Amino acid sequence: MFELPKLNYEYNALEPFIDATTMEIHHSKHHQAYITNFNAVLEKYPALQNLSSEEIVKNLNGIEVTEEDRKKIKNHGGGFINHSLFWEIMGPEKQINEQLLADINTEFTSLEKFKADFTQSAIGQFGSGWAWLVYDENGKLKIYSLPNQDSPLTIGHKPMICLDVWEHAYYLKYQNRRVDYINNWWNVLKLI
Repeated sequence: MFELPKLNYEYNALEPFIDATTMEIHHSKHHQAYITNFNAVLEKYPALQNLSSEEIVKNLNGIEVTEEDRKKIKNHGGGFINHSLFWEIMGPEKQINEQLLADINTEFTSLEKFKADFTQSAIGQFGSGWAWLVYDENGKLKIYSLPNQDSPLTIGHKPMICLDVWEHAYYLKYQNRRVDYINNWWNVLKLI
C-alpha cells in the first residue's frame, strides 16, 4: 500500500511564495486523499499490489480492471504520482540538475524561453490540471499541460517538472490570481 511521502522541508519553508497553510492542507489532506482512494481501489486487485505506482499508471490501458476502476486509478493514482513529484522538485534551496538545464538550453534555446513557454502552458490550462516538462518517447523535451490528474506516464513520457494548477494549490494565498502563483512558483523550483 502506498503512503504519503514525507517532505524534505517544513510546510513554511517555501514562504513567502507558497504559504505554510496551503502546503499543509495540500500535502496532508489533498495528497493523502488521493493515496487513500488509490489504495482502496488497488485492494480489489492483488496482482497490482506488487507493482510501483508508476508501473500501474504507465500500463493503465493494459491492466485488467473494470472501466470504473480504471478511471479511479487514473485519477487517484495520477494524483498520488503527480503530487509526489511536485513536492520533490520544490525546496527552499536550489539543487540544480545540470543535465536537465543543459537539455533545456539546447531544446528551448535559453532558460528564459523555456520559462516563458512553460508559464504559458500553465496559464493556458483551462480549469484544473498540471503543466509538464517531459522527455518524450524519443528523449526529446516537451512542454504541455494535462487536465485533472492525468499523467504523462500513460503516454510513455518521463515527467521531469510539473506545476499543479488546481486551485487548491494556490487559492488561500493567491485567490483567483493563478498567474501570480505561477510566476512566484519559479522561486521554489529547485532543479533549474
